Amino acid sequence: MKISVELTLTPLQDNFEPAIIHFIKKLRASNLKVLENPLSTQVYGDYDEVMNLLTVEIKEAFELIEKGLLYMKIVKSDRHDYEPHF
Repeated sequence: MKISVELTLTPLQDNFEPAIIHFIKKLRASNLKVLENPLSTQVYGDYDEVMNLLTVEIKEAFELIEKGLLYMKIVKSDRHDYEPHF
């Protein structure tokens, strides 16, 4: 089953950029499709592969920050090639 996941990591602390950059670089190093924009990062692929990666990388990201939030949306389909029709 293919999924699309949108992630927004928000450390609640000063000097937050290194944790976000580290998290994104770890996602990029996977063999999954990863797209970024200024507000979020999207990961696309097989459910088990995406969720296994996120389990490891979210835990590591949380270990690198004192306090923080992670917003995650999951869509049951691969939406990486979505283009609006309007």
